[in-house]
Amino acid sequence: MKFSETIVDFQKTLERMPRPIGLVPTMGFLHEGHLALIRRAVCENKTVVVSIFVNPSQFSQGEDFKEYPRDIDSDMKLLESEGVDIVLAPSVDEMYPNGFDTYINIGNVARKLEGEHRLNHFDGVATIVCKLFNISNPDKAYFGKKDAQQCAVIKKLNTDLNLGVKIELVETVRDKDGLALSSRNIHLTESERRSALSINQALFSAVSVWRSGIKSSNHLVDVVREILERDTALGIDYVSIVDPKTFNILETAVDGSMICTAVRVGQIRLIDNAMFH
Repeated sequence: MKFSETIVDFQKTLERMPRPIGLVPTMGFLHEGHLALIRRAVCENKTVVVSIFVNPSQFSQGEDFKEYPRDIDSDMKLLESEGVDIVLAPSVDEMYPNGFDTYINIGNVARKLEGEHRLNHFDGVATIVCKLFNISNPDKAYFGKKDAQQCAVIKKLNTDLNLGVKIELVETVRDKDGLALSSRNIHLTESERRSALSINQALFSAVSVWRSGIKSSNHLVDVVREILERDTALGIDYVSIVDPKTFNILETAVDGSMICTAVRVGQIRLIDNAMFH
């Protein structure tokens, strides 16, 4: 496995590698959710690239950029054991050199939900993903469905700018207790983690109610809110039912629509979603 900290070194290594190339962009502190993406990439490509970069431009003021968990040594051991070919782990100065002043604004799909609560977040996501696509020129790139709005943003970026990458989405990986895996989970106390379990329970309760025949978005959102509000440790940023391609809010939950939520558990902000089907 090759390790690169600079774009020039990375590209010199990559040009000798066979296609197809699969890219898995990460911010490190890898868990089974990341490994699900990597294993899929390994199965589908001759060369697998993993990037590790905690991207400052997608963190709003007051968010946890400095506190975001990092463990490059553990990450490297995991990646080698999974058969990854090249790791790109650049510094902030390498990705955003002095004078960098170009950012991508995706538009409407990025302005709702997360876009309302995390100012300029998706500009940062789109910019770094575009850079990674240009740097590595992959045939496929892999993302997790837990970050559903991010997936929609990246698909829009890829289509609108004719980047030509096949975007592969992988199902959310959950712990045995149902909590969606996230690098931020490490910061939860034992009691906060118990509280966080209400998130997926509330979402799948809404799906169960939908399957019973109730399609009103307002009613289904109320189901989720009622469960979450039982625990005073939880603070709700939003609960919304959306079209997963456009993230337009839907008045009626239809087959293939999605219920999304962002919830604060103590100082930690968690997102999750569930599909109606």
